[in-house]
Amino acid sequence: MGRISAIRLLGLGLVAAATLSPSQAANAAGIKIGVVISQTGPGASLGIPQAKTVPLLPKEIAGESVEYIVLDDGSDATKAVSNARKLITDDQVDALIGGSITPASIALVQVAAETKTPFISLAGSSLVVAPMDEKKKWAFKSPQNDALMAAAIADHMAKNGVKSVGFIGFSDAYGDGWLNVITPLLEQKGIKLVAAEKYARADTSVTGQILKILAAKPDVVLIAGAGTPAALPAKTLRERGFTGVVYQTHGAGNNDFLRVGGKDVEGTIMPAGPVLVAAQLPDSNASKKKALEYVTAYEAANGKDSISTFGAHIFDADILLQNAIPVALKAGKPGTPEFRASLRDALEGLKEVVYSHGVATMTPTDHVGQDARSRVMVTVEDGHWKLLQ
Repeated sequence: MGRISAIRLLGLGLVAAATLSPSQAANAAGIKIGVVISQTGPGASLGIPQAKTVPLLPKEIAGESVEYIVLDDGSDATKAVSNARKLITDDQVDALIGGSITPASIALVQVAAETKTPFISLAGSSLVVAPMDEKKKWAFKSPQNDALMAAAIADHMAKNGVKSVGFIGFSDAYGDGWLNVITPLLEQKGIKLVAAEKYARADTSVTGQILKILAAKPDVVLIAGAGTPAALPAKTLRERGFTGVVYQTHGAGNNDFLRVGGKDVEGTIMPAGPVLVAAQLPDSNASKKKALEYVTAYEAANGKDSISTFGAHIFDADILLQNAIPVALKAGKPGTPEFRASLRDALEGLKEVVYSHGVATMTPTDHVGQDARSRVMVTVEDGHWKLLQ
């Protein structure tokens, strides 16, 4: 073939590529999932295991190739928003997963609604998806809602004769949400909230807040934190001589919390997703198989005892997508508004989807869809998580 003929053929190829219809171009690109997580900053102990989970996710769903594009928001909600906009505008992702921390997830709800992009949050607060409105209808969530976990804590306290509680939580939507949820539940159980304090995720001291809590002489203390920053109040309580039970929220459910807390978090009691104690679950537990599947894959890649509930949240978010994508493909090709809209509808229609953190059944008013099967009570014993029977 002569040089001129080759150039002419190349030119024709470029023209053909440039004139592909939107549906043909979208189909050639496959499915793109944008992931916005906190690999650095105060939320890093959540975001790092989430990032390490991405390579374990399937590269093909329903015959379509899947690409995951991961961006670090530095635990900053403003950066999370700019990352999401970049993924949607430049990379033309079909769905978003992310918001390792609650403030970032709440900010991403607005972006998802504006761009009509399905969004699955990895943060704990129910404020991401409730109360349902036009914006939040594009948002879903794989972690358990605060209310589900708070009810388990209040029940455990009541059964163990607790009469008074001191509270310290993050000075953001996560801590505020927990305080708002737990207060009426304690009242229903006849338990008095005698002190409520706040601290920032990046704080290095909470001595002042802990002294105020101790002055109220509570039977127990509830800490509403997440990741390694949840260990700081627990350590300070022990340093100041508190001998009562310390409760944590499910936001503390990873081994980095145990590492940082050390002996000061021994005896901690908290609700958690089943995956945290996968091997200890009875065979009758609906999530045991999926939980062990995740634990086995994650620890094979990252080492024994490296498991984190936060990484499992992105594993579960992907299971939701795996169940919804085959339905959405009937309405349009990836990369199109029709596909994104149908994907949102398909997520909302999911029924009895089993994943590592429980079972999900979505409805138009409930974009988490979990029940009591999505929680267990655990404690810390000899530096390990132990299932409470």
